[in-house]
Amino acid sequence: MKLATLKDSTRDGRLVVVSKDLTRCSEVGHIARSLQAALDDWAHAGPRLARVAEGIETGSQPTHRFHEHDATSPLPRAYQWADGSAYVNHVELVRRARNAEMPESFWTDPLMYQGGSDAFLGPRDPILLGDEAWGCDMEGEVAVIVDDVPMDASVDEARDAIRLVMLVNDVSLRGLIPAELAKGFGFFQSKPSSAFSPVAVSPDELGDAWGGGKLHLPLRVDLNGKPFGRANAGIDMTFDFPQLIAHAAKTRPLAAGTIIGSGTVSNKLDGGPGKPVADGGTGYSCIAEIRTIETINLGVPKTPFLHFGDTVRIEMKDEKGHSIFGAIEQTVTKYEKTG
Repeated sequence: MKLATLKDSTRDGRLVVVSKDLTRCSEVGHIARSLQAALDDWAHAGPRLARVAEGIETGSQPTHRFHEHDATSPLPRAYQWADGSAYVNHVELVRRARNAEMPESFWTDPLMYQGGSDAFLGPRDPILLGDEAWGCDMEGEVAVIVDDVPMDASVDEARDAIRLVMLVNDVSLRGLIPAELAKGFGFFQSKPSSAFSPVAVSPDELGDAWGGGKLHLPLRVDLNGKPFGRANAGIDMTFDFPQLIAHAAKTRPLAAGTIIGSGTVSNKLDGGPGKPVADGGTGYSCIAEIRTIETINLGVPKTPFLHFGDTVRIEMKDEKGHSIFGAIEQTVTKYEKTG
């Protein structure tokens, strides 16, 4: 099934079930007012929502037109957003560019940070930026929403807790990251609000593309209408989602509605760094990675970070070319303080 949250006068929006082709939706306020409410009572709400989804496809369920522009992120706010870095190739490249050795433990112990989750962006909302010098970057990722996960959960328990899958634009301010990390206390200002795809999808909806806790399809990242990344999310993923979830739950339980991200999707090429889509490669899911490769090959980065007016589009299509989650499409906009 496919679920979305429509914008309304409330912080948490209005939950709807969406048709497989993303053209129609059905109101489900009698089951759950919001996606978080559904997740809090998934044992009862989940099967009822699935029946609505089935009714949409058979024509027995009343529907109205679904417009992606009317959707906010499936969870407009969440109790927790923890982002991993499962594509260790990406981590290795970034560290190599600054001549930093990568510890061997990075291949066996996932990296993860806790991001801000109180105000996610809608998938078509602008990326508000105060200063281009902050080095605004997109990061195309996959994420899962989980049910309650007990502390010290096993990988199998973590796998069973996955309820929904969606895409992410984890906005990063690269110019602020070095000084923040130098303090030894992690990201904060350098990680503003993220945006998620218009639709969150149950794993069974993904068929053979969902295997082993990974999503085996290319993540399509476009910059200003041109292909920038086509990396396959199921390739070169060192830690799958069950491993990431179990890692997050090692010392504490995770509440229903917790979002776990994959980190920037990244593919190697013949054992080495990838190359641009225009040159026959799978490209990149963030600007930092191509700048890293330029630094390695040329000594200096050439590709600029995002400017005001730049538009990023992140989407994933099935084998027949149909959009699965809808598209994240955001334009970088100068933030003007009001009031």
